Amino acid sequence: MKIALLGYGRMGKAIEKVALERGHEIVIRKDIEPLKVDLSIADAAIDFSHPNAAFDNIKSCIDKGVAVVSGTTGWLDKFEEMKQYCGEKGGSFIYASNFSIGVNLFFNLNAYLAQMMHHIKGYEVGMEEIHHVHKLDAPSGTAISLANEILKHSDKNDWSISSHEKDELYINVKREGEVPGTHSITYASAIDAIEIKHTAFNREGFALGAVVAAEWLQDKKGVFNMKDVLSL
Repeated sequence: MKIALLGYGRMGKAIEKVALERGHEIVIRKDIEPLKVDLSIADAAIDFSHPNAAFDNIKSCIDKGVAVVSGTTGWLDKFEEMKQYCGEKGGSFIYASNFSIGVNLFFNLNAYLAQMMHHIKGYEVGMEEIHHVHKLDAPSGTAISLANEILKHSDKNDWSISSHEKDELYINVKREGEVPGTHSITYASAIDAIEIKHTAFNREGFALGAVVAAEWLQDKKGVFNMKDVLSL
């Protein structure tokens, strides 16, 4: 498979390493600068770029008939518009806030626990996410996905990173060193606490999931997510 890397920072380089190990070829490497190479030479594009670049990157891939996988966060106010555009153009697109296979299992565990805890009184839910100091968005896309699933099964109206209002899910955001990503959810009462946690040790899990998603997307049309890829 010939792959275009749209975003050639830490994640882009980690994806390149995994892709080459799996026998693929990198034909385009693009960082922040405008794309000057014809995308149609690629079979798939993997976008880990910048919130301001992701929408145009994905749209360009769809226009060229190139299957595109994106893990860039911070642009999701345009996600529904992109889904519609992909459908109209017959494109192939996967978005995930996190491509790690372990994290996607954690998503399912979080949803299951939230459903159970919704009927149990006396517990207050909270979340913490820790990432490296270079991360541009806060909270992380993974934290937002986890929070939105909790909100579906909660009396809370929204999430917040600044306030501790009773009707809001508080997300404690930390930026420390070179931490790849840690997410924890706690249900605490006066007598005990229940916690689930995912800790990434490096970026390889995210990179592997993105390449697996690109492999899976070949010869498919539509908008998909990692639940489709992993049959969860």
